[in-house]
Amino acid sequence: MGSISSSQAAVASPKVGGDGHFKWYGEKSQRRERVSKRLLRGVTFTTRLTGVAGPAAFQRRMAMELERRGIPIGWRLEDEPQGAILVIGGSRHLTGLRQARRRGRRIIQRLNGINWLHRRHPTGIRHFLRAERNNLLLRWVRNRLADHVVYQSQFAKDWWEERYGPAPVPSSVVYNGVPLDVYSPEGDEARPDDRIRLLMVEGNYAGGYEIGLQAGIELAQRVAREAGRKVELTVAGQVPGRVHQAIDPESELIVDWRGVVEPADIPALDRTAHVLFAGDIHPACPNAVIEAMACGLPVVAYDTGALPELVTGPSGRVTAYGGDAWKLETPDVVRLVEATREILEEQPRYRAGARARAEETFGLDRMVDEYLAALHGK
Repeated sequence: MGSISSSQAAVASPKVGGDGHFKWYGEKSQRRERVSKRLLRGVTFTTRLTGVAGPAAFQRRMAMELERRGIPIGWRLEDEPQGAILVIGGSRHLTGLRQARRRGRRIIQRLNGINWLHRRHPTGIRHFLRAERNNLLLRWVRNRLADHVVYQSQFAKDWWEERYGPAPVPSSVVYNGVPLDVYSPEGDEARPDDRIRLLMVEGNYAGGYEIGLQAGIELAQRVAREAGRKVELTVAGQVPGRVHQAIDPESELIVDWRGVVEPADIPALDRTAHVLFAGDIHPACPNAVIEAMACGLPVVAYDTGALPELVTGPSGRVTAYGGDAWKLETPDVVRLVEATREILEEQPRYRAGARARAEETFGLDRMVDEYLAALHGK
């Protein structure tokens, strides 16, 4: 492999900025070519993830872009190529990771938030134990195996460092990204004229996430009363049966239970809604929010987790929770309703703002560039 002169390195080298993001200097085509050449040995995932949840979506997009750039991919530690390793969250392959590290392979950990809802909301003993085990695996990789930790948001980084102290290795913040040509406002789909369509998107509303869905139901009911219009709450994701039964049969609220929606169908669904309600409490970097904004769908949410740093300007509205969200106290739905009505009244402005925010910050190319920099050790 040829060497790169000091003058070339000065043009294309990434540096870590004050916000924790990698900053690149030089032409995009030059930087990608040079980083790709350094990574010809490839990138290895510890396992192939399935489903529609955030980690699986990230892995699919990352793998798709790596393959497009000609970078080989391995799906098990023992697979060729024996290149850098990207651990998504935690891993049960601790022995294999230790052996790989001793052989000089670089390990990068992508970190979400810390599992916490099971300690505040009854989720069942099996879910509780699984969440505690996963937290232990996350910490073990972060503190003992990783050469670099990539946090999904500044909120996630601050959370981990406040709880467990700074990681013993370098770290950076890299937001999730989406292919902006796929997640786009352009499409044949249309929003209904006879009703307001409020959308919620999650992989699964169990394990404490039903709290956000219940907030979405209350939001939709109040918007219908105050706006004097029919409101349809469209819910994408797996929903526990008890939540279905909690809907008042006398209510005028229309709920469209879509079930689990395939990733390929999300852009079309986003384009048919007026507002996305992000009901997750203290999320690290929810894909549903980024996907919605890329499709020109404005977001309304409470100011918990990473949402204040993601939803900025006229891309949506983030309102004060109104209580202690960590204790799951009752939130201030009045402000949320006001914010939703403002978005509904200024749809062109907010829809344009949502797309602009995605183009500025949440493109897939940028995300992959920053992960490649971490994988290469810059």
